[in-house]
Amino acid sequence: MNGSNIDIDWTVARDANQDNWNDRVPLHEVAYGLDAFDDPSHLSDVVSADLPVLRRFLPDGRITGLDLCHLQCHIGTDSVSLARAGATVTGVDFSAPALAAAEALAERTGVSATWIETDVLDARAAVTGDFDVVYTSIGTITWLDDLDRWAAQIVGLLRPGGTFFIRDGHPALYALDEDAPTLVTRYPYFGDGRAQRWDDESTYAGDGKVAHPRTYEWPHPLSEILGSLLKAGLRLLHFDEGRTLPWRFSPRMVEVPGGYAWPETERNLLPCTYTVVARKD
Repeated sequence: MNGSNIDIDWTVARDANQDNWNDRVPLHEVAYGLDAFDDPSHLSDVVSADLPVLRRFLPDGRITGLDLCHLQCHIGTDSVSLARAGATVTGVDFSAPALAAAEALAERTGVSATWIETDVLDARAAVTGDFDVVYTSIGTITWLDDLDRWAAQIVGLLRPGGTFFIRDGHPALYALDEDAPTLVTRYPYFGDGRAQRWDDESTYAGDGKVAHPRTYEWPHPLSEILGSLLKAGLRLLHFDEGRTLPWRFSPRMVEVPGGYAWPETERNLLPCTYTVVARKD
């Protein structure tokens, strides 16, 4: 049953998720509208939304010239956008086909970036050097079972004074029944160490189907997310919650500027995203 909580070994779940994300690559190369990047001024919608917030916490409000590590970069649309904004970008992902697509996009558009294939939970050991900014956004950490280990990678990658940025789907959103006619909680908000099992041939973008539909995700409440970052030694600079998503979580969501939202009468009832900015002192 979709959303069932099960005990599963991390490596088994990780391998299933990797197969699924490998399958998504050719579908997303179509669905993401990569031709738009032929315009040298084009930035992804995600980065266009994130940059104004991130810049508020950077020296002189500029990303230009900063070394940036993009964790869970997928096919590189956001990585290429960050490089176009002026950062020196290293993209990290566990999917070799995704990184091949990212590298092809960068080469086609004349963008320089470095691509590293590794699990995000092993990023510090796999990536050379340290960074002014570690960035991740959006739809990322539900795929990870151990946020303490995740936060340790972030701290290890950052230089002293470096900045971490994440925008992601809100855990209260993920607890909802996406098919219900109203805002109804169906899935756990708090995790208990078990994974949620999903079988879905579709992806969040495009109409194609994947050959490996089974995936595993882990619920992480805000207390766990923030707690892992603080416990790792980061200092919280900014926290915010948003009303829109860059993908349609539920069929009831309506298209709005910058993505999708609940119908207007429900828009103030529940957050769709959260944003955290933190610093390594």
